Amino acid sequence: MSVEKTNTLVIGAGQAGVAMSEHLGAMGIAHIVLERKRIAERWRSERWDSLVANGPAWHDRFPGLKFDDVGPDVFPPKERMAKYFEDYAAMIKAPVRTGVEVLGVTRNDKRPGFTVTTSAGVIDAQHVVVATGAFQIPSYPRIVPAEAGIQQVHSSAYKNPAQLADGAVLVVGAGASGSQIAEELRQAGRKVYLSVGEHYRPPRAYRGRDYCWWLGALGMWDEVKKKPKREHVAFAVSGYDNGRTIDFRRLAHSGIELVGIAKDYANGVMNFEEGLARNVAQGDQDYFEVLREADAYIEQNGLDLPPEPEAWQLLDDPACLTQPILSLDLAQAGIRSIVWATGFKVDYSWVGLDIFDDKGYPVHKRGITPEKGIYFVGLPNQTNRSSSFIWGIWHDAKYIADHIGIHLDYLAYEKSAGA
Repeated sequence: MSVEKTNTLVIGAGQAGVAMSEHLGAMGIAHIVLERKRIAERWRSERWDSLVANGPAWHDRFPGLKFDDVGPDVFPPKERMAKYFEDYAAMIKAPVRTGVEVLGVTRNDKRPGFTVTTSAGVIDAQHVVVATGAFQIPSYPRIVPAEAGIQQVHSSAYKNPAQLADGAVLVVGAGASGSQIAEELRQAGRKVYLSVGEHYRPPRAYRGRDYCWWLGALGMWDEVKKKPKREHVAFAVSGYDNGRTIDFRRLAHSGIELVGIAKDYANGVMNFEEGLARNVAQGDQDYFEVLREADAYIEQNGLDLPPEPEAWQLLDDPACLTQPILSLDLAQAGIRSIVWATGFKVDYSWVGLDIFDDKGYPVHKRGITPEKGIYFVGLPNQTNRSSSFIWGIWHDAKYIADHIGIHLDYLAYEKSAGA
């Protein structure tokens, strides 16, 4: 059986894989990019119909290509984002092979590199970059049995309100996905219950500048602070409806019933944890902290940005905050569907190397693993907060490409010394 050889094999042709290809190509490093479906497939088929980018067009892009048909302050829809990465791959002439699934990665025995088994044959690669991201397997608590007669859909499989059974809907998870889906369902005339846990809630924009701009101006991308960052909390900001700030009080006053974290289910009743008001109040503190830091930055730098006193005003607490619902009979509430907006877990079972922790997550430092020659790109917080954004992925990929280049320099030296 013939074995194809390449210096670097990139697995995945989403934004991480395309960025990786650009940097490898610029350095003259021979590589192949494999994609099991289409370029940017998750933007195409694993998100809901009305999804838009989480940042405006001036920001959520790679440096080498601007949107030619979307205004800079517009949040591009998912189809346009998929086309953007497809166009970018064509522009850089990325060697992408679609419709090829990677089945296994193993280290070669007594020789450098890795054997990668794919649906189209075997490839021998000196370096492997896993660019499949961390949003792989939908994750949600299996507390409502199938025989309960409740339609259950993960946010990655949700498309639009018409997909769900008639009646009320419980949306579990109030980050960017859950909040947007809940509001879309409410605007479609559904009765909606939204389960809200701990979250980070910044302003979408303040004093004429988008939050992405403030992240850069305030140095918040790098997160170099004395105050430790709260881990594993939902990021409650999105570009939905032209980029409005997620405001749980506003959602409640629009008719969405807020409830706490979904705790357990028995005999048709969903129980919720206490602490809804506390979590909303913590989100308010995060929001006001950004406003205070922004005001201080404007004053310190003498910027002429218009005041926005209304941004400091909170709506009255709705009844669901002051008198929280701790249990809910789903049938009595008319709930026939649950949308689980509870995130994802990883699956790297096809990587046959000892580079994962007890939860299956890769052990790495900025994408570099303990196994020489194996890299990851596209992981949340891979370097810092920016790693979850498109432009941050581009810079993370450059760091990995540079590291591969350094490794090649060492190999070249060894070859020369032994000549």
